Amino acid sequence: MNKIDPSLFLTNQTKTREPNPQLDKEGFLKILMAQMQQQDPTDPMNSKEMVAQMTQLSSLEQIMNMTNSIEMLVQSQLISPVIEYSHMIGKVVSYEKENLASPEEASENKTSEVIAVSQKDGWAILELENGDKIYADAVITVKSKGNE
Repeated sequence: MNKIDPSLFLTNQTKTREPNPQLDKEGFLKILMAQMQQQDPTDPMNSKEMVAQMTQLSSLEQIMNMTNSIEMLVQSQLISPVIEYSHMIGKVVSYEKENLASPEEASENKTSEVIAVSQKDGWAILELENGDKIYADAVITVKSKGNE
């Protein structure tokens, strides 16, 4: 015969509560319902006060949602290196190109116009008119096309 473990009875379960420092809509409604259930029937809660509290809660919730949306928009704009470096298209950049044919020779400075921006592994890649592709942090100088 199987015995039932007495620790599984609901009366034997620990009753711990973790306090939540933020009052959300559900918490507010629970408090409001408790107030309404415990109120004195001869002196009920003012309905105008209840509506004002609900309005404040609704406004606060909308502001918090808007704040979260704006933060997400800002983060998405900051994350994309293509957007961050798109202003470079049409600019003339100077960069240091290593001479891979003979590593003992000094590297040379090259200049070319940026025609596109792409990304690889989260890094901005500038695609140049001369066919080179360089990382954006390899740029030494940036000039407008007319100021070459």
